[in-house]
Amino acid sequence: MTPGVAKHIPAKMPVPLKTGPNGQMTHTTNTATSSDAMAGAIGGQTISRAQMESLIAESGNPLAFEDCDFEGVDLSRLDMRGFEFRDCTFIDASLFASVLSQTTWLRCPGRQADFEAAELVDALFRNCDLNNTKWRRARLSSASFKECKLTGANFEEVAHLGLSFADTLLVGADLRKMSFRKMQLQQLDFSEADLSGCDFREAVFLGGGLRNAHLKLTRFDGADLREADIGGLKLVDAKLFKGATISLNQAAELLGELGITVA
Repeated sequence: MTPGVAKHIPAKMPVPLKTGPNGQMTHTTNTATSSDAMAGAIGGQTISRAQMESLIAESGNPLAFEDCDFEGVDLSRLDMRGFEFRDCTFIDASLFASVLSQTTWLRCPGRQADFEAAELVDALFRNCDLNNTKWRRARLSSASFKECKLTGANFEEVAHLGLSFADTLLVGADLRKMSFRKMQLQQLDFSEADLSGCDFREAVFLGGGLRNAHLKLTRFDGADLREADIGGLKLVDAKLFKGATISLNQAAELLGELGITVA
């Protein structure tokens, strides 16, 4: 991305950028009003912490960013409530303890970003690469991840009431003690994930899988696993599925671990 090149975001109210004497970006006042318009529409910029602080200080409304580069930037403890990020890069960025409630993230690569202790209530993530990200102690109530990559992500001790995932890779993720009770789980790949202490009671798996997942003290009472890939599970784990529904093929696969063939 070429620094200093701004472009408009459709359906948002653009705010022109200007460069101050210290090289910081500021925006001019736009008198046009719209109930749906955001206060900022900033595109094609490489943005530092100082520049973000300046933009936040001068804006009384949420900002929108498109195709901006935040790679490696320290954005910790900033209030970015309601901001929108489209096609922005957050690889290795720190958002530690930031206020990110009601934010929208579309097609944002953010591998190894740190969201620890951030407030992300009602945040929306769509088609984002968030592999190996850290979410420890984040507030993720009613947050939503769809078509995202969360391989190796750490969700230890998050507040997750109403949190939802769909069509998402959670391979090797740390999801210990998370509740998925009574949820419709659409194409979630939990392969090799740590699901210790998770609650899947009465959940319905619509595709996805649990291949080689860690299932210590995990509960599946009343769960429907017929469409899930449970390959790699050992018969010794079968007691965890007491009360769950599996298919004949899945049952045969489990018995195959003992060398028993179901004809």
